[in-house]
Amino acid sequence: MTTSTKFSATGVIPACLLPFQEDFSIDLPVLRQHVRQVAAVDGVNSICINAHASEVSSCTFEEQERILAATVDEIGGRTHVVNGVYPEGSLEAARVAKMAERGGASALLVFPPGIFNGGANLRPEIAVNHYRYIAEATDLPLIIFQFRVSEIGHSHEVLHRLVEEIPSICGIKDVSDHPVFLERSIRELQSGPRPISVFSAHNPWLLSSLVLGCKGIISGSGSTIADLQVALFNAVQANDLALAKSINDRLYHTTNTFYCAPRIDQHNRMKEAQVILGRLPRAVVRPPLLKLPPEQIERIRKGLQAAGIQRDGALPI
Repeated sequence: MTTSTKFSATGVIPACLLPFQEDFSIDLPVLRQHVRQVAAVDGVNSICINAHASEVSSCTFEEQERILAATVDEIGGRTHVVNGVYPEGSLEAARVAKMAERGGASALLVFPPGIFNGGANLRPEIAVNHYRYIAEATDLPLIIFQFRVSEIGHSHEVLHRLVEEIPSICGIKDVSDHPVFLERSIRELQSGPRPISVFSAHNPWLLSSLVLGCKGIISGSGSTIADLQVALFNAVQANDLALAKSINDRLYHTTNTFYCAPRIDQHNRMKEAQVILGRLPRAVVRPPLLKLPPEQIERIRKGLQAAGIQRDGALPI
């Protein structure tokens, strides 16, 4: 694929990690190597940067701009780049959106501000207004990050209003952690007058979520196991349940390794996995995150072994 093709809201979109030097500065050469490796996985639709997996909450606006510039320069001619929009305020979110379009991104993954947890679903116009600020700042398609409704996610009523009032929304990344909510989203949003793709980020039950009908996967673990995610997605699309189950058996071990409690360390664990596999030189994370203790790193090593993932990458499917 080349970026001369139009961005398609479907398929596997890995969220990349962000390598740091020991002094917590961004290691741009290693970042280039990392995004190049992930984008080279056969079947990857696009890659995502400046999102949770890349510790965006610890990055300044200028750093996000440099991350995007390095990524687009490295792989932009071959693979679409989805840029995260993480700011708490609508005006700053619009500024990031403008920067991302100017910098060569193909789409935006928009995170809901933490303030939404104060009851934004009871005032839908607040959510609509926030996303409208972003949409009016850019012509890029938007993917909405759907968290748990009881936290900072949106009800189906709010999602429908967003889709109806903001034409540039092309998809949602669902992390609702609720199969009934997800199925309703798939049935209502993907079959509406303007179909909206539903992406799964339900790593603990990825196979089940894909069988329900998700149009793709957006996941931080794709930084490390994109080949397995592509294989699982393709097997489900082909209705090959036996193959899908065999791939899921391998993913079970990485899921238990990356997504165990506490959740705050999930992308930290992926960095350690990258070091174990020889793909990153170090697993430095920025404060407030801390390096994992040796026993947890050993658990990651055993999880990768159980999944059949070797130092030079995943074994052939």
